[in-house]
Amino acid sequence: MAYVNAYQPPPPVKPAYGPHGPVPYDINVAIPLDFTQLESPRLKLTPFVPSIHAAKYHAAISDPVHFYRYYPFPGIEDPESYLLFMDSFVRQNTYSVLFAIIDKTSSDPDYPEWGGKLAGTIALLNHSPTNLSVEIGVLCILPEFQRTHVATHAVGILLKYCFAMPSTSQSESGLGLRRVHWYAHPDNEPSLRLAARMGLKREGTLRWAWVLPAGKVLGKTPRKNDMLAGPGRDTAIMAVSWEDWEDGASEIVTTQMARME
Repeated sequence: MAYVNAYQPPPPVKPAYGPHGPVPYDINVAIPLDFTQLESPRLKLTPFVPSIHAAKYHAAISDPVHFYRYYPFPGIEDPESYLLFMDSFVRQNTYSVLFAIIDKTSSDPDYPEWGGKLAGTIALLNHSPTNLSVEIGVLCILPEFQRTHVATHAVGILLKYCFAMPSTSQSESGLGLRRVHWYAHPDNEPSLRLAARMGLKREGTLRWAWVLPAGKVLGKTPRKNDMLAGPGRDTAIMAVSWEDWEDGASEIVTTQMARME
């Protein structure tokens, strides 16, 4: 049978806007979001808007190479490259959303309207309404807020929202998911411990899941004459299912958040 292959690589798409994104800023998300549910007594989540949050976020990171050492993404140590990458990786994916974490126990005199101080970021990634699943990722706690209540509350808020069934009740409405998963560098012990503390279970390891940018230190050496020069990276998979949630994980999250009150 005769056939042809007319494939041509698509031309690169250049955004029609700068690193701060479109104006007005469009979070472009298909995930149902109720921000009254994305809050605890000590912390709240709000969309990360580069023109509002980026300067404070980047100024708080004195050593970006160390801060992003476990991340496989290229170039995010540079503030402008970070914003362009997050725009393509998160904002342009309608089933992903990046949140700014606002710590309500502290204040920022420059932005009193925030009702707290910027403490980092967290995201819902690749939400699947077909498979009722989502990834929690891009959890970056700024140095000032590491080893505080911030990570526990940010993760707990999202887990509660993900597993709560959609409802007309303002106190319970959520996404009604069956599965929430978490990917981490296998050597990132703080990330793995946090996930385990919040009720997620280790499911396995995706070996050679990423080709890292050249120069990344925490990578695996590829074979000789490999097609790409960058080192490789495995990915640890952790997850919690609706069965886990109803069989005690919900209580674990509530207890952990209460410990950090």
